[in-house]
This record gives sequence, C-alpha cells and structure tokens, in this order.
Amino acid sequence: MKGTPMFRKRPLTALAVALTLLAACATTTLSSTWRSPSAQAISLTGRSIAVVFITNEESLRRNGENALAWNITARGARGFGTYYLLPSAQHNDAETAQARLKSVGADAVVTMRVVGREQRITYTPGWGAADPWRGFGPYWGYGWRTAYQPGTLRTDTVVAVETLVYSLPTGGTSQLLWASTSRTTNPNNIDALVREVADANAREMVRQGFLAR
Repeated sequence: MKGTPMFRKRPLTALAVALTLLAACATTTLSSTWRSPSAQAISLTGRSIAVVFITNEESLRRNGENALAWNITARGARGFGTYYLLPSAQHNDAETAQARLKSVGADAVVTMRVVGREQRITYTPGWGAADPWRGFGPYWGYGWRTAYQPGTLRTDTVVAVETLVYSLPTGGTSQLLWASTSRTTNPNNIDALVREVADANAREMVRQGFLAR
C-alpha cells in the first residue's frame, strides 16, 4: 500500500506473509478475491499480525484465533489472537479495537468470519438388470455382473468464510489489502477450517504475485 508508514518501515521487494501453511488445501476453493491495487510489495516477516475469528461462540473464537496465529507465526511473523485483548463485550467499538491493536504494536490484522453454511444432498440411484435367461451357464456370469446396486444418499456441509487483511499503520489510516470469500466442504473442525482457508488464500496471493513463494 503506497505511502503508508507501515510499509516504509522495511521496504522489500517481495511480500512474505504468514498465511502460507504446511497442509495442502484439499476441499477449499475461493469463490471471489480482491487485492488493493495500491498495495506495494512488502514483507510481513517479523511483523506483529493480530488475528480475529468473528463469532459469538467464545470457544470457537479462541480455537480459530489460536489456529490462525500458530500458522502465521510458523511462517515468520508474530501472530497473536485478540480474544483476550478485545473481548466480545466490546466488539462493537471499532475505535477502541483499533487503538488497542496499535498499542500492542500490531502492524496488520487478519479477520475471518463464517458468512454461510449449507448442506448439499446428492442421491445416486441404484440399478439392476434382468433378462429371461433360460440356461444356467449363460445366466451365471451375467447375473453376478449385473447384481442390483442400491442407491446412495450423501450429505455434504459447505461452509463459506470471508477473509480480510487490513494494514494498521502507526499514525496513518487503516486500509484493506486483501479480501476473499471461500467455500470449504466438510471441514473436520475449526482448526481444519482455518488451515484450509488460510492456505487457499495464500496460494491465490502467490498466484497473483501478492505473496512471495
């Protein structure tokens, strides 16, 4: 992001943010992405990155933020959760939230929020075949090959997540750097959901030249 104090601190030629994860993304796809056209190539390595998992369930928030903070830290930044710094009782006060994040030295903040959940039911009909075979020999092999297969019913859960990355420059105005909406099929738990969403975002940031490989 051109001209902001955050990016003047360490001018580098590549962006190496800690959203890239070790695990491969198997079931998450990005349905939409946006990057700031004015964002310059920077490095977030060694920077303080606050993470927020937006939910009214405290246990999910803690688990989500801990998972995202761990993966951010694993990639060179100092990721930290905000559930202890910004309790849910104060979630409507944006000025207080931003002031507290800046007071602890956060250079940027990554937010994740579930924006949709749906179930998809897929039915595969059964099949079978019968002919009036009059001899045992000809029928025997045919009968085994064409034995009736019952239909199957499969239910998949698809979770949509919004991911936003904001700069938090000292003495400057916060700006949106990256935004995406993703869809994850059958996540095992909140940790798996966060890992896959972060990995999908990182892969797309690399593809767009926004992150270093």
